[in-house]
Amino acid sequence: MLTAYVPDNGCLRAVNDPAAHRDEIVWADLLAPTDEERHTVEAWLGIEFPSREEMEEIELSSRLYAENGVHYMTATLPAKSDDDSPEMGPVTFILAGNRLLTLRFHTPYAFETFPEIACKTPIGSDTGQSVLIGLLEVIVDRIADILERASRDILDLSIKIFHTRDRKASTRDTKFHAILHQLGRKEHLLSNVQESLLTLRRLSAYLSTLQLSAREVDLTARVRVLSRDIMSLSDHAISKSQKINFLLDATLGMINIEQNAIIKIFSVAAVVFLPPTLVASMYGMNFELMPELHWKFGYLWAIGLMVVSALLPYLYFKRRGWL
Repeated sequence: MLTAYVPDNGCLRAVNDPAAHRDEIVWADLLAPTDEERHTVEAWLGIEFPSREEMEEIELSSRLYAENGVHYMTATLPAKSDDDSPEMGPVTFILAGNRLLTLRFHTPYAFETFPEIACKTPIGSDTGQSVLIGLLEVIVDRIADILERASRDILDLSIKIFHTRDRKASTRDTKFHAILHQLGRKEHLLSNVQESLLTLRRLSAYLSTLQLSAREVDLTARVRVLSRDIMSLSDHAISKSQKINFLLDATLGMINIEQNAIIKIFSVAAVVFLPPTLVASMYGMNFELMPELHWKFGYLWAIGLMVVSALLPYLYFKRRGWL
């Protein structure tokens, strides 16, 4: 699908017939374009679009390069990021003179909100460079929103781990297992965000080296601010990833403590009941000559001996603080 925009008093206006406004278009957005749309735009601007396989290359030279005065910049952006499993995909930004072309195969949230903002508010989007920087600013704001939501969720998980009030071990184990799943999803989200920020950081560094339009001197300052924002978000994402690893270790430690407590109970019970078992085994022998066999208090003697032999290890463990 091809969507084209032309400048309109500092705003952007979508046009229904790109061919009729081909000289005015400052931004052409191609979403999963057909072969016909690709050939039309390539013939219009005299450029060649990268294939999807080339867009997904991880080499820096394959993502950021210039060819015949046209600049190609590819970043990995999240889409459907309202949950912990965003759809990640490459988006290529192509600066051809004063025109911007974007090539993508998924729908990051910024590509839905930025046209609405640019069509209503005068933001000076009359060149491809200004449109690109404005679009990148909205993308970075969206990633910041994702990190803020992840930070709140991580704080909630921390409270659940260290301030649990469940007394039943089975209930705590069930909750800890659920927390492990949530931590895994948060780590998956943060790793995707870090990957996206890495590509955006490279893109902004490449963009800062370009000679922008002389009449748009404020764009250079906006690029510097954009780069600083990306760096701060990258540091924030790294710190949250470290927090996730800490909470993961803490959760596993809590589970190990619960398991060790259960094993300790069984071990103590085995030691406590071992002496009574020995007494019962000894008096359960079928020997004829046993002094206590015909004794009037023999039964009570055996019961008392078993109770005392069980009570003494229990008191010893209690005294040593093992229980």
